[in-house]
Amino acid sequence: MCIDRPRMPPRRARGLTLIELVMFIVIVTVAVAGVLSVMNVTTRHSVDPQRRKQALAIAEGLLEEIELARFTYCDPSDNKAATATAPADCGVAENAGPDAGEARPYDNVNDYVAAYNKPQTYNADAGGAPFPAGYAAMVSIMPATLQGIVSDASPANTRALRISVTVSYGNDSITLDGYRTRYDPNAVP
Repeated sequence: MCIDRPRMPPRRARGLTLIELVMFIVIVTVAVAGVLSVMNVTTRHSVDPQRRKQALAIAEGLLEEIELARFTYCDPSDNKAATATAPADCGVAENAGPDAGEARPYDNVNDYVAAYNKPQTYNADAGGAPFPAGYAAMVSIMPATLQGIVSDASPANTRALRISVTVSYGNDSITLDGYRTRYDPNAVP
């Protein structure tokens, strides 16, 4: 007696067809190209954060140097500097621009620019060490009005200043602003 067994479909051949292999190669190539392009952009721009941090350090240092300077009615070398209550009381009133022969760090905020609203370029720190190649700083000081403190355009009568430090590096720049008030106009060393 013969038993008819149902015919089993032929086993499928194992392996890849040529079309599947080509599609795999195309997909892997596109994925690898995408990953490599991202790595290329990342590598090319990996130095930028360091350059920005260097520019920020220069700007912070210069802004702090200026903000820590005195803001007196009189030139600190004037005998009346410790007692003057207005610019008219001074023998030598403090004006914008450094005094003759004076070097950084200056003795007064006003000394860091030749005139208000006129930027001054700096290429070295307070100790005279030049900034790294490609970095330059611009300082601008202008009268400011803060919470009821009104300033006029005359350096001698100004009660508040806005200090703006811009450090440029390559095609980029960073700007920091700070304010200085004449809260202790008789502070001399």
